[in-house]
Amino acid sequence: MGRTLEDKKSIVADLKGILSESSLALVIEYQGLSVAEISDLRQRMRPTGTVCKRTKNTLMRIAVQEDEQWQPMTQYLQDSSVFLLVKEDLKDAIKAYEEFQKATKKTAIRGGVLEGQALSVDEVKALKELPSKQELMARIAGSLNAVATKLAVGVNQVPTKLAKGINEVPSSLVRAVKAVSEKEGSGDSQEAA
Repeated sequence: MGRTLEDKKSIVADLKGILSESSLALVIEYQGLSVAEISDLRQRMRPTGTVCKRTKNTLMRIAVQEDEQWQPMTQYLQDSSVFLLVKEDLKDAIKAYEEFQKATKKTAIRGGVLEGQALSVDEVKALKELPSKQELMARIAGSLNAVATKLAVGVNQVPTKLAKGINEVPSSLVRAVKAVSEKEGSGDSQEAA
C-alpha cells in the first residue's frame, strides 16, 4: 500500500525541519544495504549529531526546491539514496561514515551540500582535514591567553624597571661625586707637586 498525500506532506515537512537545523547534507548511494546495516549506520551517526534519513528522492527534491541553500542537492538525487544531515561536527560525521563504509563496502558518497555549495566526493573528504569547532575555539583561546600573558608581564616589568632606575640614581650620583672628588683630589696633588 502506497503512502497517502498527507503522509508525504508530513515527510516533506519533517525533511524541511531537519534541513533547517543542518549545516551539511551528504547524499549516499546505499543500494544493497540490509535493514540491519542501515540501523548500524544510524547508530554510528547519532553521536556526531547527524540524522540518517532514507527517503524517496522525489520527496527530498520537493523539500529542497524552495530553499536555495539546499537546491544544489538535486543533482545528486538519483537511484537509491540515504541522506546524512549533519547538525553539529562535520569532521566527526564524515569520519564515522567512512568507518561504516570500510566495514560494509556497499555505499558511496555521491556528493554533498554545504552553505549552498555543491561538494564533490573529494571536497567532502577534504572537510575532515579541517580543524573541528572545538579545536578552533581552543586555538583562539590559547592565542588570546598568550597575548594577555605577554601584556601582563610587560605591564609588571614597567614598575620593576622604574624602581631599579630610581634606586640606581642615588648610587650613580654617589659614584659620580666620588669620581669628581677623586679627580679633583688627584688634580690638586699634581699641582702641589
